Amino acid sequence: MDWLLQLDTRIFLAINGLHGETWDGIMWWISGKTTWWPFYLLLILFMGLKKRWQLVPMLLFIILVITLADQTSVHLFKNVFQRLRPCHEPTLQGLVHLVNNKCGGKFGFISSHAANTFGVALLSLLWIRKWWFTAIMLTWAFLVAYSRVYLGVHYPGDVLAGAIWGAGCGWLVYMIFTRILSVLPAKWWITQASPDR
Repeated sequence: MDWLLQLDTRIFLAINGLHGETWDGIMWWISGKTTWWPFYLLLILFMGLKKRWQLVPMLLFIILVITLADQTSVHLFKNVFQRLRPCHEPTLQGLVHLVNNKCGGKFGFISSHAANTFGVALLSLLWIRKWWFTAIMLTWAFLVAYSRVYLGVHYPGDVLAGAIWGAGCGWLVYMIFTRILSVLPAKWWITQASPDR
């Protein structure tokens, strides 16, 4: 375990050390909570065009996966493992590059940003099974996760574990969604539930 933590720290310092004024602004923008609202609106519009009558329940299940990934990342991981964020780690003081002096909460394992984005990404790409859509969703999730390491608030292990956990939440919610649709009596609803290929 010690060598894994050391490797995680080395990779973190390598990524966090590749900073510059321009990239600071870009990564801060990518990591922002309100940055992606236009992207979310386009995603909802696209799903509405593709799935139509399923849009409202799909939105409810997207809210469900975000809530599940976000809350479990805090209560099952951060509060249990209590791994300090690199920007709070005493042994790394003076080595971590912070943007806008923003560090976040005390504990960082696992990354809630990574869990939330990968949860939504996996759930969405299971609904819309197009290669280009999958590429867009995974690129978005990766950029958000990478930005957390660049900004000095998470180790790579935090975002990797968060991505895996979030993807698991997305898959679980998708299974619940399809199970609910499969027991509904309306045949048109079940037909609509089949993913695009």
